[in-house]
Amino acid sequence: MSDCLFCRMIAGEIPADVVLQTDRVFAFRDINPQAPTHVLVIPKEHHATVGALAADDAGLLGEVVAGAHAVALQEGLVTDGGAEPGYRLVTNTGPQAGQSVHHVHFHVLGGRRMEWPPG
Repeated sequence: MSDCLFCRMIAGEIPADVVLQTDRVFAFRDINPQAPTHVLVIPKEHHATVGALAADDAGLLGEVVAGAHAVALQEGLVTDGGAEPGYRLVTNTGPQAGQSVHHVHFHVLGGRRMEWPPG
C-alpha cells in the first residue's frame, strides 16, 4: 500500500534502522523507544491487524512471532533456551487499543524490568 508508513519503509522509501530481515519479516528500531530495547517486527505483506493476518496467513503470523523471538535473542534479551531476563511482546489492534499504524506490528520491548500495569 503506497500510503502505509511501514510498507514505504519496507520498500526503502523511508529510512529505517533495520535489525532483522527475512523474505517475509522486517524488524526495525522504534523511533520513540519506550524501553532500552524497542524493536517493531512486521510482516512484509500488508495486513491491517493481527486478526486479519491470522485469518489470511497463519503461517506468516508464526514467522512474525519467530522473528520477534529472533530479535530478542539478537538483542540479548533472552538466551537460546528462552530464559531470563526476558522481553515483552505487544501488539495493538484497533483504535481503542492504541493502534496508530494500520499495518500489523509487534513491539519487542526489553532491557529493563517491565511492570504491569504500566505506570
